[in-house]
Amino acid sequence: MAKIATKIFQAPGLILIFFIKIYRALISPLLGSNCRFIPTCSDYSMQAIEKYGAIKGLFLAIKRIFKCHPFHQGGIDNVP
Repeated sequence: MAKIATKIFQAPGLILIFFIKIYRALISPLLGSNCRFIPTCSDYSMQAIEKYGAIKGLFLAIKRIFKCHPFHQGGIDNVP
């Protein structure tokens, strides 16, 4: 029973990671490497979702993506 509950809890995060992987495979190569941060925003998003789950991980990912613009210096920004 606990295994089923764990899988249900992890499902939203796995779905988000699936979409990030699709983005990285299909869209990212067309846009080129424009991220100002290390790790890249997609890597950061995957790490945040894996570490904190779908809700908090998605919140951290969105917060990070909003910082990724030409007026921000970028640099190393690891998942807290």
